[in-house]
Amino acid sequence: MKNSDTRPNILLLQGEDIGRHLGCYGDPVGRTPHLDRLASEGVLFDNAFCNAPVCAPSRGGMATGCYPYSLGNHHMRSTLVQSPRHFVQELADAGYFVNWHSKLDFNFEPQEGWRHADHAWVETAPPKQPFFLYENFHVTHESRMFDQVPDWHGSLPPEGVAIAEPDISAIKPPPWLTDCVELRRQLVRYYHALSILDAQVGRRLQWLEEHGLAENTLVLFLSDHGRGLPREKRWCYNAGIHMPLVVRWPRGLKGGAICRDLVSWVDIAPTLLSLSGASIPQHYQGKVFLGEGRTDPRTYCFAGRDRMDEVFDRVRVVRTERWHYIRNFAPELPWAQCQTYMEQQPIMKIMREQWRQGTLTATTSCFFQPCKPEEELYDISLDPDCLHNLADSAGHANVLHGLREALNSHLLQVSDWGLISEEDLVRQGLVKDRLPEYRARSWNLAPDYRIGPDPIPLTLRELATLNPSG
Repeated sequence: MKNSDTRPNILLLQGEDIGRHLGCYGDPVGRTPHLDRLASEGVLFDNAFCNAPVCAPSRGGMATGCYPYSLGNHHMRSTLVQSPRHFVQELADAGYFVNWHSKLDFNFEPQEGWRHADHAWVETAPPKQPFFLYENFHVTHESRMFDQVPDWHGSLPPEGVAIAEPDISAIKPPPWLTDCVELRRQLVRYYHALSILDAQVGRRLQWLEEHGLAENTLVLFLSDHGRGLPREKRWCYNAGIHMPLVVRWPRGLKGGAICRDLVSWVDIAPTLLSLSGASIPQHYQGKVFLGEGRTDPRTYCFAGRDRMDEVFDRVRVVRTERWHYIRNFAPELPWAQCQTYMEQQPIMKIMREQWRQGTLTATTSCFFQPCKPEEELYDISLDPDCLHNLADSAGHANVLHGLREALNSHLLQVSDWGLISEEDLVRQGLVKDRLPEYRARSWNLAPDYRIGPDPIPLTLRELATLNPSG
């Protein structure tokens, strides 16, 4: 490829387990000067949404341009037998050099030869042709907030930048969690890690400038899903799917703008392919939201969740700028099922004990109810925390009906695999059988701390035979 090629380079930077807690999104505790600068020089998207509130389905949807529940990679820690094409394969076919460095986690193994390299590109010279570079920043992963932080996290940015811990008294915990010292300490770790992430992003932006590449490199920063706290990560509320998205491209975008158009993570792949001049596969379900190929803005964004390791559920979401509609296909199951990984958070131990003793407040008990409503409707303009369900409000019947029909149409259009029990997906040879390893984890709690029916089902078929009164 000649150096005269004017197509944009692409740098995709992905934070892990972070919400909109950046300074550029108005969080007073978030110290993110590099990301704030990126936003001031680019476009800050105010209505961007992932398609699943957990890692692998979210990333799998972004990588394929298709909703995870339309591909079969919708269960967390499932594995497709036949791997779909990753969108970077289209970029490679169009002459781009592809370096996908660090995390994969798509619920499928990419096809052989899908990337050219996977090394730490920030430590090397740039390619001589248009390039796509990716990096995941794991420092903010949920486990950063555990009492025992895994060794793979590290503690300081490799650049050696000094990061001050945030003021524990200045932190505002979410209202659905008990405000206590233990939770605030978790959040101190989170905001500290977020500052480290910001410093790491700053080093990548500096790399572009050092090599004279900033002007014609499209930089995207986004997260995979919400912060690793109960009712955020793994859950389809605002905090779980409403994500940061910042895009800078000096040669092609006017800086300092705020875009309120709805953007979905299934839109990332077709947009990058459009901007690069690569072919967009016809089966893609996303829309192009930047450049000359930009399509009409979305009316709705959609998302969903299914099995999360050993915890089964089926939830689907419709989102507009104002309205947040949730359909719970398993209302007989509780929100706060025992998910072994999540139980390592100090706040879960505290709140389960408070639930057992009956000392939770009306607000903090919302996550610990024994069952869910079939439908939830929230006015985000008044209730961004999704605490006041309007689904039974006569004054919102028309809104509810419209969103209900939008979801029905969407699920029919994409052929939702969530309708098929995972045992049947395994039997049909579509996914590998990973149910035994997660069935062995179920109910790792003492009886006094359990919520909901016993046993909790792991699949749709088991749910169908559930006797809630038993």
